[in-house]
Amino acid sequence: MNFSSFLADNWYWAVAAAASGGLLLWQQLQEATVSGGLSPALAVQLINKERAQVIDVCEPTEFAAGHVAGAKNVPLGEIAAGKGLPGNKKLPLVVVCASGQRSAKAVAQLKGMGYENAQPLSGGLKAWREANLPVEKA
Repeated sequence: MNFSSFLADNWYWAVAAAASGGLLLWQQLQEATVSGGLSPALAVQLINKERAQVIDVCEPTEFAAGHVAGAKNVPLGEIAAGKGLPGNKKLPLVVVCASGQRSAKAVAQLKGMGYENAQPLSGGLKAWREANLPVEKA
């Protein structure tokens, strides 16, 4: 028996697995919204599965010293100008700063600008590093 015939014979299990995974991710996102931020693990899931963009709101010198791999630097004071932000406002955004304080302020601004899928990384870059996740230097 090959994979395609197995899948054809057991399609309902594949649908159930996909639905279960989707519901689990949705539940975790809802919990993150209530708790005030994403955990590093949930942020990685959002980046990998939903192609979330990471926006680092630290100042350029802080960003150069270390940031989440692949992040774009848009300092908190420049958020309102919109420069450097994605044009697609439906795109999920993971907003990061050093400790999580500035990212929460940035998310409030972003949501006011129409970026409803923006969420802060709870604990900021400090939590990201403690989870042994990749950090780049500019």
